[in-house]
Amino acid sequence: MFVPFENLPTESKIWIYQSNRKFSDEEFTEIETAIQSFLEGWAAHGTSLEASYQLKYNRFIILAVNQEVQSATGCSIDASVQFIQSLEQKYDVDLLDKMNVTFKLGDHVAHKTLIDFKKMAKDKAVTENTIVFNNLVNSIEEWNDNWEVPAGESWHSRFF
Repeated sequence: MFVPFENLPTESKIWIYQSNRKFSDEEFTEIETAIQSFLEGWAAHGTSLEASYQLKYNRFIILAVNQEVQSATGCSIDASVQFIQSLEQKYDVDLLDKMNVTFKLGDHVAHKTLIDFKKMAKDKAVTENTIVFNNLVNSIEEWNDNWEVPAGESWHSRFF
């Protein structure tokens, strides 16, 4: 069951998928429609999940579930991954590779492999103050507080 994102409690579980390229506005509109349709039917053991999403920077898909109503289970999580994989195929993007780093360079959102990001850190092209997207956050509260953070305050700090 789709609900507005702002209506979910801050303890809600989230999953963040980052694209290896920026989506066009048209693609993001299509993705938004597909996500809403998916969330309307998303269930765990036959019980509808109270779920929502956010789309950010034409690059990120954030899915959220209110686990106080019904927790996502293995099968329901598998269904969401299959849905994400269908988006990967349709739009020829990578949304599941966790070995990439997305960060801000001024107003631009950049995406690099982890190896390239390490090299940029070594070359001082990015610093501890560079804003990175910490996709390891697990709840809306963590997402609000710790998703866009200076690299020195995230797991990326090991590269400086």
